[in-house]
Amino acid sequence: MSGSAWRDRILKPDTAVEQMKQKAALRALEEVRGGMKLGLGTGSTARYFVDGLGAQVAEGLEVVCVPTSEATRQQAEGLGIPLAPLDELQRLDLTVDGADELDDALRLIKGGGGALLREKIVAAASDKMIVIADDSKKVACLGAFDLPVEVNMFSYGATAAAIADALAATGNQGAINLRPLESGGDAPFITDGGHYIYDCALGVIQDGEGLAQALLNVPGVVEHGLFLGYATAAVLAGANGLEEVGSL
Repeated sequence: MSGSAWRDRILKPDTAVEQMKQKAALRALEEVRGGMKLGLGTGSTARYFVDGLGAQVAEGLEVVCVPTSEATRQQAEGLGIPLAPLDELQRLDLTVDGADELDDALRLIKGGGGALLREKIVAAASDKMIVIADDSKKVACLGAFDLPVEVNMFSYGATAAAIADALAATGNQGAINLRPLESGGDAPFITDGGHYIYDCALGVIQDGEGLAQALLNVPGVVEHGLFLGYATAAVLAGANGLEEVGSL
């Protein structure tokens, strides 16, 4: 979008890390064109993209978007960004979302914010996916960040035991912990879809492709946080500027 007046409308982060996140988000925003159908990601970096998009929409940019979480929906609605169901749009031109980890092959771990199911549905319906993050999220091997696995509430303990078997069968091991509410206490976190999440502390993920399929073969597993083959590019912001991976 021509002009820069919209920049006066956007958030003004006050820490170096948040400023880096915003720089990555605004670089991805440069890839947005009028008439696009967009997927809006969830999380601390994605909110800067949504914020910038809202500022451009206020100045006349025409887009229609699908949010990946109720939190993103509320932010987008507050900014006047037009939304539509994915069922109505079918395919999206671009999704912009964050990641908890990514490697040089643009394989991701997502789901730290609990929106992994909707994020993956939207990513799968997109022609392109740009990941935005600060450069601390780039790793040589996935797994230092706990792998989220979203599960049905029914007999979730039995599902956890089957998850452990799937991990072992693919050469992985580590603690499997039911995610609690951020507010603390014994109550588990519940996703927008009404499910629980187990966080698997694997350290280093072995055979990511095999693990992804093995987890999906477990009855009770709804989805997992390995995003393999979805991202087409990444913008990583660090102290020395922006690094672009893949093709924007």
